Amino acid sequence: MEAVRRTMVETATSLGIEELHTYWACQCAPGSAAPLPQDVVKTLLAGLRLNVLETLRYLHQQQPSFAQFEAWIGECNGGELKEDSLDRLRRALAGEAVGAEVGNLDHVEGLSADDLAHWDEHGYVILRNAISPQAAETAERAIYDFLGMDRDDTESWYRASLGHSIWVPLLRHPALVANRLSPRIHKAHAQLWGREDLWVTIDQGGFNPPERNNWLFPGPHLHWDATLAEPHCLELQGILYLADVAEDQGAFSCVPGFHRTLKQWLKSLPEGVTAQDHAHRTLTMKPIAAKRGDMIIWHHLLPHGSSPNRAQRPRVVQYMSLRPTRFAYTEEWKA
Repeated sequence: MEAVRRTMVETATSLGIEELHTYWACQCAPGSAAPLPQDVVKTLLAGLRLNVLETLRYLHQQQPSFAQFEAWIGECNGGELKEDSLDRLRRALAGEAVGAEVGNLDHVEGLSADDLAHWDEHGYVILRNAISPQAAETAERAIYDFLGMDRDDTESWYRASLGHSIWVPLLRHPALVANRLSPRIHKAHAQLWGREDLWVTIDQGGFNPPERNNWLFPGPHLHWDATLAEPHCLELQGILYLADVAEDQGAFSCVPGFHRTLKQWLKSLPEGVTAQDHAHRTLTMKPIAAKRGDMIIWHHLLPHGSSPNRAQRPRVVQYMSLRPTRFAYTEEWKA
């Protein structure tokens, strides 16, 4: 705690980002600083290539000094946080206009008019060829390697390295990093957000093997990752298929178009019944098949989840979201 008190009086930071000092203070010395807005926190962490849960775990368990925190950020990034990236983040946090992280998007092919119409109606869209099949396969192999599995050895898909989960905590493999910089992914999200100052999350991979007697699908089942309190704001979520996924292959699933009727549906809830419980009883999700290298982007107000894999091959994916520097959100949490 003394280290926290000493560092609290520091004004200079090696990265030159005052918001980072505020964020650290709020986590390591609660009450010592006013919390940052949620959108600023998300931009800050994404801009520093940090995973949210990983960062919170480090701060709460280690209680580092601020200097140690900044050093840890450098270690997470292999010492490769470039000055131009840091400058873009500083300028964005200061309220300046910044362009796309991946450069000029004017001539990058994004979503078509039909794609955008599908988005408006259904609340999700498939970005075809979001990355190349080769890039997808490289990331797919990285996930197999991380788990110590063999793509062609069925028994290896159920090793203890996976556990009874479909989440794969692989964050910074070069193949996954490269996928986050796909111009087509940034262009599609810029079209949906209506702006280019986007920040990509450092999220994990996923591995959903075929069900069998000793390995039944663990979920996540139908759910929302968003507050259901009003006002209902826009936010996007995404999943990148690293191999072909059929409808019965543990495909991402959602209730298409539900973002358009959510408000009225909430008003019709039976008394004493939660939205989650009523959704499980009354809503049916649609599995979304797509090819290797395709990305599904959905409105976060769509009820969604994964599904049991009843095919012959695992579903292998990379999760990814892009958000602008500042965006509207609802502070109240309501499930």
